[in-house]
Amino acid sequence: MRLHSNFSLRKNWSSLLWIFCLFLFPALSFAQTYKISGTVSDANTKENLIGVPIIIENRNGSGVSTDENGNYTLTLPQGEYTLKVDYIGFEKRRIKVSLTQNITQNIELKQATIGLGEVVISAERADANVTAPQTGIEKMEIQQINRLPVLLGERDIIKTIQLMPGVQGAGEGSSGFYVRGGSADQNLILLDNVGLYNASHMMGFFSTFNSEVLRDVTLYKGAMPAQYGERLASILDVQQRNGDNQRYHVNGGIGLISSNINVEGPIQKGKSSFLVGGRRTYADAIARLSGVEDAKNAYLYFYDLNMKVNFAFSDKDQLSISGFMGKDKMVLKDAAEADWGNKFLTASWNHTFNSKWTSRTSLSYNQYDYHMGMEIGMNMEGKSNIKDYSFKEDLLFQQSKNSQWRFGLSSTYHNLAPGNYNLDSEQKNSVDLHNRYSSENAAYISNQIKITDNLEVIYGLRASAFMALGKGEYYTLDGNREVTDSIWHKSGKVVKTYVNLEPRLSAAYKLNKVSSVKAAYARTVQNMHLLSYSAQGTPFDRWTMSSNNVKPQIADQVSLGYFRNFNDNMFEFSIEGYYKKMKNQLDFKDGADIEGYDVIETEILSGKGRAYGIELSLKKRLGRFTGWIGYTLSKSERKIDGINENRWYNAFQDRTHDLSIVGMYELNKKWSLSAAWVFYTGNAISYPSGKYQINGRDVMYYAERNGYRMPNYHRLDLGATCQLKKTPKFQSELVFGLYNAYGRENAYMIEFRTNTKDSGKTTAYQYSLFTFVPSISWNFKF
Repeated sequence: MRLHSNFSLRKNWSSLLWIFCLFLFPALSFAQTYKISGTVSDANTKENLIGVPIIIENRNGSGVSTDENGNYTLTLPQGEYTLKVDYIGFEKRRIKVSLTQNITQNIELKQATIGLGEVVISAERADANVTAPQTGIEKMEIQQINRLPVLLGERDIIKTIQLMPGVQGAGEGSSGFYVRGGSADQNLILLDNVGLYNASHMMGFFSTFNSEVLRDVTLYKGAMPAQYGERLASILDVQQRNGDNQRYHVNGGIGLISSNINVEGPIQKGKSSFLVGGRRTYADAIARLSGVEDAKNAYLYFYDLNMKVNFAFSDKDQLSISGFMGKDKMVLKDAAEADWGNKFLTASWNHTFNSKWTSRTSLSYNQYDYHMGMEIGMNMEGKSNIKDYSFKEDLLFQQSKNSQWRFGLSSTYHNLAPGNYNLDSEQKNSVDLHNRYSSENAAYISNQIKITDNLEVIYGLRASAFMALGKGEYYTLDGNREVTDSIWHKSGKVVKTYVNLEPRLSAAYKLNKVSSVKAAYARTVQNMHLLSYSAQGTPFDRWTMSSNNVKPQIADQVSLGYFRNFNDNMFEFSIEGYYKKMKNQLDFKDGADIEGYDVIETEILSGKGRAYGIELSLKKRLGRFTGWIGYTLSKSERKIDGINENRWYNAFQDRTHDLSIVGMYELNKKWSLSAAWVFYTGNAISYPSGKYQINGRDVMYYAERNGYRMPNYHRLDLGATCQLKKTPKFQSELVFGLYNAYGRENAYMIEFRTNTKDSGKTTAYQYSLFTFVPSISWNFKF
């Protein structure tokens, strides 16, 4: 009985204590929180929008941005709220909600009237320069890309990113680029999450991207998020549009050397859509029709095709299938021919489990190949290709309004055929280089968390595992890189495994409402390596992969920057410094020969590298006049035993100074003007220090690797756009351009020859590509 009374007393005391707490802290009974979730989409095309900021009024600017699927989730206490949606290129919206339970609030945004009706895609808030924790990131607006002056009327996103601080073009007539002292192959270029091994047309004069079918362009040049890897220097993430699932549209353009046309519309209205785009050059055909004698037996053109279909099975499930095929063709009848190109097909399934969990599952096939042949005296033919088969799974967990988790894994099977060469002569010679196979796998986890109102951090870890596989012959080398033995491995046999952990950290601390300090650290690893003799690169450069003799490249980068906005976010200023330490950097030994040679490891050496610099940027984002000034002061060096007497030497992409000044001005409703001026220090290059004779032939002697400089480069480009006609159903414009407006003869190549008048002297000959290059094109949309 006593025990029963004690139990009852404890129970009553517990009840009394609970009641007392309710009276003492009445908020405890009412501090219930609820969720607002939904998608943000284009009211016209119904395409979900990425990175749209949704701000809660009167809560110190707190809010969220939509994820890569256009979804958002807010967790708030019960009450009345007003949501502000202000997204560049769309009309502003204010939405009042009464939160007494979990609700779904889908938001549609109407396009603002700008330019040719292009949607400006920008995954940034107006103050993202200050508040975003991700460092070293550049987001490019499609409308801005289309307004810049271009070469021969071809709009080009890669030429645009070369105008950003920390990014440098590989040279005149090249679509390659260098990021923070890295080489061109240390950039991973993604189109719909599929890597492109060659992102250029016409030997590098144009890129593979048709800007009319693109939705989003983002460059990561600093501490890239943990979901990205496989390259050391940067990630260029390019996404295609889904297409309009409500109405049919056609847009295109006709220029001096090329034309493009793009068609989109619903498959089943409101539920599925398609987008198809095509582009082709015809300068050679025009030259033949105009009677140019040298063009009668020559063909030089490229084409590319983009495709994407999207199916919305429900609010929770979407399937997208996209593809790309690009090809270049060069033919000189009865003499030589060559062709090269990329193609891929990928399928992605996006699934929303609930307001907190979403996933994306992707499968893809990717191929790059080239073929070349010559018919001069004898027939010679060569071909090479790379084939990738990939799987990727990404999960997104919105833990709270202040914490977002990402998890994922990926796996890629590489099949690399470095070359097959046939020589149709009396000896019937042929060389078949061994195929190389590998499996590249990774798993990652990252968390973006707002620790305080002033401090936000992204931290994560990526674990990568690369396995070199049979079948094939692998070689054992001695200390002099000479072959001492070889072993044949059967198909699927693991020859060598490399496992690396890649930590990532990026943080932003707000000093006040208009300024912040950001810091970052990242380790990156690369297992696919491009071997190129030239700084510009060619489609026929040779790819190789990590093996028992070639180790993965590894880089550790730290960065620190100050960011400041002015005049209500009209101006953005930043200064950011970085230091990058690299291991297992590859370079050719003196006198290397890689053409048609199977044991490529004997021709290359590896060592360490370092790159450091300061980047300054001043942008004007709003108003009739917009633009930016970007300046980079940098150094990039290598130290490899066996090269340059084992001393540090300039990497060929080393540039001391790089300056870009870009301006765009809306003169009136009909005319807009643009200009871009660039200056950079000439590329590091090896010049002959002397010469000697062997069997009566002059041979140049090179003493120092990359110890000299090409002449400094500078150029002014001008552009103008005239709006011709604009109705609700049809609009068109004329685009004028002048590339290299003051006719600077920039050095493309310098060749050294023995002087014909005095054999004891050597003469340098400079070759230039372009002086004045005018262009005009007509664009339309209906």
